[in-house]
Amino acid sequence: MGELRVRGVKVRDTFAEAFGMRATRLLITAASPRWARIAGECLTGFATSVIGCKVEAGIEADLPQDATPDGRPGVSALLFAFDAEELKKRVPERVGQAVLTCATAACFDGLPGAAERVRVGSVLRHFGDRHQASKIVDGRRYWRIPVMEGEFLCEESVGSQKAIGGGNFLILASSAEAALAAAESAVAVMRRVPGVVLPFPGGVVRSGSKVGARHYKKMIASTNDAYCPSLRGRFGVTTELPEGVNSVLEIVVNGLEREAIEAALRSGIEAACLSGVVEISGGNYGGKLGKHLFPLHALFGAAPA
Repeated sequence: MGELRVRGVKVRDTFAEAFGMRATRLLITAASPRWARIAGECLTGFATSVIGCKVEAGIEADLPQDATPDGRPGVSALLFAFDAEELKKRVPERVGQAVLTCATAACFDGLPGAAERVRVGSVLRHFGDRHQASKIVDGRRYWRIPVMEGEFLCEESVGSQKAIGGGNFLILASSAEAALAAAESAVAVMRRVPGVVLPFPGGVVRSGSKVGARHYKKMIASTNDAYCPSLRGRFGVTTELPEGVNSVLEIVVNGLEREAIEAALRSGIEAACLSGVVEISGGNYGGKLGKHLFPLHALFGAAPA
């Protein structure tokens, strides 16, 4: 295998394994950037993994008022589910609980050109108890739902498209402090890439998983013991950690397009290669579960070994 180093840090010749998903983009606006951010954070809360949350989501970007449909400040949020039917269930649930309820917030379609649609306003309109009203503007239908504050404006439906979830890389570091500093550096640059979100807390995963469990057969996933420093040398554990590695953090990225995920992974790995980082690796299941493979060396133009 050929060796690749980025800023002196070895990048293992392996791949990240990702999965096909369905996604939508919502544009959430409000009277101020603060309230737009509050609505976006509530909308995308508890959405780290479809394993337990049913949806993976995050805020893609803050939007100035000249970039939103109603001329107010806003955020764009991406929501991902395993399939179209699950997305159709979860989007109106979250908008109804987190955006309809949020002071001054409104909800618009961020993928207006998509043929596949997810009903939102046409579901939530029933909250108006027949006092709701609709209007078509430039071929798009909006619902005005009366609330105590005034009205909640919501687009009837939003677009959805095929997407990818689970692009990732692992930061193998000499200490917890070094791993966290590298992860924070990576997250800061990856969040600048359009079309992606990092769904885990602060963009960082401390609890990488493997499929199933050896001792608890009903578990869908369990701790990735091969990358747990405290289990190095434990009977029955085959470690993947080189000498000198005492902490591992993972960055997971979901995206609307493969190219966006590649750009985020490349910039994130570059930013993560700081002092105290021993190696960069990728999380995969041998290519048996996800059809989207991201060879780490290829991200930097290196030919396959």
